[in-house]
Amino acid sequence: MDAAQQESTARARELQRSWYGEPLGALFRRLIDDLGLNQARLAAVLGLSAPMLSQLMSGQRAKIGNPAVVQRVQALQDLAGQVADGSVSAAEATDRMEEIKKSQGGSVLSNTGQTTASSGAPTVRRVVREIQSLLRCVAAAGDIIDAADTLAPTHPELAEFLRVYGAGRTADAVAHYEAHQS
Repeated sequence: MDAAQQESTARARELQRSWYGEPLGALFRRLIDDLGLNQARLAAVLGLSAPMLSQLMSGQRAKIGNPAVVQRVQALQDLAGQVADGSVSAAEATDRMEEIKKSQGGSVLSNTGQTTASSGAPTVRRVVREIQSLLRCVAAAGDIIDAADTLAPTHPELAEFLRVYGAGRTADAVAHYEAHQS
């Protein structure tokens, strides 16, 4: 790989870190390990071609262009967490992956059964991830922070919202969401 390709790959991975919280290669490898998948199966569940998945993992491409695929990634991350904490068995995870594969990625705020918890209401984490996904599809984290800085003197609450949801970690956004519900 020549210097220009290395620079391009490093730039793509840095963009991935700002958009998705980490480079997609690391995120996808973790999903593969945690859910017992191979790259071809992960690509199929996400609705990506195997070459596209490979390009995203290697940093040849920076962005997932389809918001439904981004939502499937988030759903798989949630599922991997549930498998890790023992609340979902391997057999249940296989069934859930089929549901995720079939999902069109619609809003988690709508009344679609696939995106809700057993209570029928969207989980806080899902709502937060939806907000993060939407903001990060609109602008890069650096641009969101710049907008927040511009708003801060006159609209500090909106500036905080942009910083927390547009450029912050999911755990911080969940805490912010829970603190502001009443």
